[in-house]
Parts: sequence; structure tokens; C-alpha cells
Amino acid sequence: MRKFLVILLATLFVLSFAKTLKVALLLNGTLGDKSFFDSAGRGIQMAIKELGIQAKIIEAGYQQERWRPYLEDLSDQDYDIIIVGTWQMQEILEEIAPMYPEKKYFIFDTSVDYSKPGLDNVYSILYKQNEGSFLVGALAALITTSGMPKTNPEPIIGFLGGMDIPVINDFLVGYIEGAKYVNPNIKVLISYVGSFNDPAKGKELSLAMYRQGADIIFNVAGNTGVGLLEAAKEADRWAIGVDSDQALIYEDIDIEIAKRIVTSMMKNVDLSIFRGLKLHLEGKLKYGQAEALGIAEGGVGVADNKYYRELVPEQIRAKIKEIEQKILRGEIKVSTAYGMSTDELNKLRASVRP
Repeated sequence: MRKFLVILLATLFVLSFAKTLKVALLLNGTLGDKSFFDSAGRGIQMAIKELGIQAKIIEAGYQQERWRPYLEDLSDQDYDIIIVGTWQMQEILEEIAPMYPEKKYFIFDTSVDYSKPGLDNVYSILYKQNEGSFLVGALAALITTSGMPKTNPEPIIGFLGGMDIPVINDFLVGYIEGAKYVNPNIKVLISYVGSFNDPAKGKELSLAMYRQGADIIFNVAGNTGVGLLEAAKEADRWAIGVDSDQALIYEDIDIEIAKRIVTSMMKNVDLSIFRGLKLHLEGKLKYGQAEALGIAEGGVGVADNKYYRELVPEQIRAKIKEIEQKILRGEIKVSTAYGMSTDELNKLRASVRP
């Protein structure tokens, strides 16, 4: 009995000093975009609830001069893991991470350059957004009515991008290829806003695309994309959301907007962050390398919610599932903007120009 009590007390003593994992999520933007950064925030909340971590979310805003000081300050504090995201944080992290080799860092939606020294404490999360975008491109081509009557065989759909950069164009490449897989004659109006935080401009460009004949537009613009969703409501047209399940987010905010979102191309930042933290706690996370998460890994997909099921006929939903399986089996190879030359990208964009 005495031996048992000694072991029990020793165990309790060790557990009482077990260090709770402390995590900081630094956003180079703000919460409230109802897509990308909000998804990252949800991943942290999931980890707090299910993994028992301590965490803080820091909103650094959109002023770039503030991002490096924030990251340096967090690195000087007692956080075990610091998480950042987007291509805009890549170079900053490449400079900061080697200065704090005892810290661990995640970066999502891009990868650091591992040929540079001192980055073996960084885990990079990439997403195969081209795969998920292929699915919603096919969906847009299947449900658009802009090609009716049959005397107009070239239906028009739209794409709103935050900026003309590789990650956004990776969405675009998949979207175009998915649409052309269904209808080789389809046309795609393409607008880049030049900002991820300009909803007014996003709305203006979206309304212009609706006026030019698009009846459905894919939102790949962060907070700017809020303007597209408002435009869909105003023009009584359709939108495809991005990153988060935007219809479910909006149903308690503006039900009329929710009803115009056919589905969302899910870029599961939340699940990827939660997964990374769980693997870290299990001692299984491989730092010093990047990991790309696609359909097979649950990194991307189509939001299957009540709006999708109500708005999209069953046979079309079945077709999207069929296409998804073909991607998983390797029967459909989706191109990527990464490594694509400017000439190749311009040729693809020109092939769907009205």
C-alpha cells in the first residue's frame, strides 16, 4: 500500500508540473473575413477545446510594417509554437525563425525556402486548392444558365481574386480546368481586386461581371470577397464561397446572402492547424519540411450543406462526387499555377476569355 501511494504521489507530482502547450496565432490581417483568417481562428479554438492547449490569437492588421515587430515580440515570449500564414509572412519568418532555434513555428498557405539555413524548426502547410477549385469549376459549369437558350453555346461564369499571385492563380487554374472539363466552350470573366481587404471594390467588380453575363462567381478574395457575396444578393445571382462554409456563417447574419451561396470551396485551414498541433503533441510532426494537403488528406473539398443540397440537383451533386473520385484515383490530373510560366497562365486565361 505504501509503495502504491509513493508511486501515485510521484505521478501526480510529475503531472502537476507538466507544461501546457502554449501557442500563438499571429494573423497578418484581422478576424471577421468569414473565410480564411476566421478558419485559422477556428482551428485554434478547436485545439483549446479538444487538445487542452493554451493559445492566443493576435490580429496584427493589414499594415505590413507591423508584422515583423509582432512576430519578434511573440518569439521573445514563452510560446512553444507560433503560427503565421500567407505568402506575405514567408520572408519575415525566414529571417526570424533561425534567431529562435528553441521555438517551433507553423506557416500555412505557403512554405518557407528550406534551402536557407536555420529553418528546421518550421513546419509549412500547403493546400491543393487547385483540386478543390476543379470541383467548383465543374459545378459552376453544370449549373450556370447563362448559356441558355441553346443558341448561345458559350455560358459565362466569373472569378474574383484578391491579387494576381500564385496561390490565387492556383484556385483559378483548377476552376478553369474544372469548368472546361464539363464544357470546353465555357467562358470565364476574371477580375483581380489587388487587395484582400477592400469589400467595396470587390462588390463593384462583381456587379460588373454579373452585368457582363456571369450568373455565378467564385470568391477567392478574403475579406474583399464579402463584397462579392453582397453583390450576389443585390443582383439576385449566385456565388461560390471560399475557405470556410460561408453559407452557414451568413445564415445568422444575412439569410438572403446565405441563400445565394451555392457552396464553398473548403480550404480547411482550421483542420490543418488542429492536425499539426495534435501531431506535435504526439511527437509525430515533422518540422523542417512542407506538407501539401489535398482532397485525399481532407485539406480541400466542397461544402455539403443544406443550401448545396437544396440548390443543386441530386444528379449534379453525384457528378461532382464522381469527378472527385476521378481526381483521387489519378484519372484526372489537375494543373497547378505553381511552376506554371506566365505565358502558360496567360494562355489558359485567354482560352476562356469571352
